[in-house]
Amino acid sequence: MTINVNLKSITKRKKNVKPTPYEIDGTPANVRELILAVTAAGVAQYNERQQNSELLNCLTKEEIEDKAQSGRIGFGVNYGGRKARLSTAQENALQCFEDGIYRIFLDEQPLEQLDTPITINEQSIFTFVRLTMLAGRMW
Repeated sequence: MTINVNLKSITKRKKNVKPTPYEIDGTPANVRELILAVTAAGVAQYNERQQNSELLNCLTKEEIEDKAQSGRIGFGVNYGGRKARLSTAQENALQCFEDGIYRIFLDEQPLEQLDTPITINEQSIFTFVRLTMLAGRMW
């Protein structure tokens, strides 16, 4: 099934968020199944990119400038050579949701519990928002 997920560009120059088609297996019935399916698709994409990465990559001047805006210039290569483990990634994704590290919105409505049933149609748009804790003193 193809779902639409709002993705934001990392660079500061492109401050736009646009729906991007994302291919997942099956049709999730609740938030837990959605998280598991999206995580499985992400792990598969990551492992495929790692397997198909070229020995020599070149960056254009525009790519270097875009990456500099985000604070890190790199080739996107995993030099450790390890593939992502699906079970570990799914456990981590579920735990992070329960701990409030990120929120999920379906058509601007928050999904707050793992067992919340969801109904998806072709116009549905998911937004995953990672929450950032601010550092500093409380007094």
